[in-house]
Amino acid sequence: MTRIDTSGPGGVPPTPSHTVGPFYGYALPFRGGEEIAPLGHPDTVTVHGYVLDGEGRPLPDALVEVWGPDPEGNLPSADGSMRRDPASGGFLGRNGVEFTGFGRVQTDADGHWYVRTLRPGARGHSAPHLSVCVFARGLLVHLFTRVYLPGDEAALAADPLLARLDEERRGTLVAGAEGPATYRFDIRLQGEGETVFLEFQ
Repeated sequence: MTRIDTSGPGGVPPTPSHTVGPFYGYALPFRGGEEIAPLGHPDTVTVHGYVLDGEGRPLPDALVEVWGPDPEGNLPSADGSMRRDPASGGFLGRNGVEFTGFGRVQTDADGHWYVRTLRPGARGHSAPHLSVCVFARGLLVHLFTRVYLPGDEAALAADPLLARLDEERRGTLVAGAEGPATYRFDIRLQGEGETVFLEFQ
């Protein structure tokens, strides 16, 4: 193995990272990835929106992953978001009964995405929210954010993350209500109204 010293003068700088895609539409999406809630469950909510670039244009080839607890705030332990037939290796999909809490969906030609999931319950000191990961063209690494659902203003005001943000920035993490169980959440990657993204260390 050849070692190159990059720490001192005359050292060779590291090669910068770069994107080689996106190839998300090839292998990462799976059939039914947006249908997280068991069919007919009374606590089902729909969260939808657009992934937008810095100029407000929709991205037709982004990928959105969503994770969330059940309505009691418990993290699901059920397997099966992408079950396969052990004999044929074919895709079986979800079993329609157990809640896995995980979904993955590609934006459509208009940059739109949606998931049907269970209304998340509160965990610890955090207000109820869904965790989101975004993959998109031009991103060297994926981005993490949250979707808070409106309705419980006391819980939102007490949330440790939201409390650290000014009102304008906080608003980029709270979905808009479009009905009793439908919420709109646009993800703006940069520019005016950029969504707050999180960095985990």
